[in-house]
Amino acid sequence: MKILVIRFSSIGDIIYTTPVVRCLKKQLPNAEVHFITKPAFKYIYEGNPYTDKLLLLKPKLADTIAEIKSEGYDHIVDLHNNLRTAIIKWRTGIPAYTYQKQTVRKWLSLKLKKNLVSPLHLVDRYLNAVKPLGVVNDHKPIDYFIKKSYNLANLLPATHQAGYVAFVIGATHFTKRMPNDKIISICKQINLPVLLLGGNDVAVNGEEIAAAIGSKVYNACGRTSLDESVFLVSKAMRIIGFDTGLTHIAEAFDRPIVSVWGGTVPDLLGVQPYMVKDALVAGIDISCRPCSKFGLAKCPLGHFKCMRDISEKPITDFLNKL
Repeated sequence: MKILVIRFSSIGDIIYTTPVVRCLKKQLPNAEVHFITKPAFKYIYEGNPYTDKLLLLKPKLADTIAEIKSEGYDHIVDLHNNLRTAIIKWRTGIPAYTYQKQTVRKWLSLKLKKNLVSPLHLVDRYLNAVKPLGVVNDHKPIDYFIKKSYNLANLLPATHQAGYVAFVIGATHFTKRMPNDKIISICKQINLPVLLLGGNDVAVNGEEIAAAIGSKVYNACGRTSLDESVFLVSKAMRIIGFDTGLTHIAEAFDRPIVSVWGGTVPDLLGVQPYMVKDALVAGIDISCRPCSKFGLAKCPLGHFKCMRDISEKPITDFLNKL
C-alpha cells in the first residue's frame, strides 16, 4: 500500500502530523508512506525513519500533480484541506481521506468568544482522518529527529553548560509574544541560568533582555540554526515559550514546559502541549481574547492585557521546581 500524506504549512501544524505518519507506517503492513510539504518546512521530516520519501511542493501546481500521478499512490491523506489540496485530489482521482478543519466553528468561536470547537488535540483530529484505514493513536509524543551531533560546549558559555531554562522568545506575530519587560521580570525570578532562543527577528529583543539581567541570561537568538536550537531545547531542564514552531517542536522531547498564550488560545487550534508529562498552559481569561486565530501585528485594543496581565508566580514556581 502506497500512501501520500499532505500538509503544506505551518511548522506547528506539520509537527503534529508526525504521529499520523508514524502510525500509518507501523500499523499498516508493508505500507510505503510519503509526505509532501513546502520546501521551507522540509526539515521537519528530513531524517524521519517513518517516511519513505519526502516530496516538495513545486512552484507550479500542475508539476506537483504530475509528480503525484507518476508515483501511483493507493491513497492520499489530506491533512491540510484547502483549495490546493482539493484540486490535487480532483485532478489525480486518488482515493482520499481528509482532515475536517471545523472552519465555521472556529470562525464562530472567534467572533462569539465561545469555544464551539471539538476539544480534541490536533493530533487526534488528524488521526480521525485515517480511522477508515484501521489506524489508531499510539499515544506517543510527536517526532523530531535532530540532524547532527552537537556539543553544548560549542554552543553555550560555561555558565549554562551544567543546566538551564530554555526561553523561546520568538513568535511570528506580536500578539503571541510577551513584552520584553515581562520576560525580564520572569527571568529574574528563575533560579537557573536562562537561554534565550529565537530567530533574527528577536535578536535585538534578546540583547535587551540579556543586558538587563547579566551573565545569568545568554542570548542565542539569531546565533543558532533551527536544528541547533532544537538540540538546545532537548537538553534544557525546563522550557518556556509562546505559540510558535520551536515551542511545539520542543514537545517531542517530553521536557517540562510552560506554554504561554496571549491573543491566541490553544483550544481553538487544538495545539496544547501533546503527550508531555509535566506541562503548564499559561494565559488569562478576558473578554477580548482570543482576538485572532493565528496572531496579529498589534493588540486591537491597545492594552495587550492578555500578555501583560498573565500571573508570573505560577510560571516561575513551575520553572523553579526540582
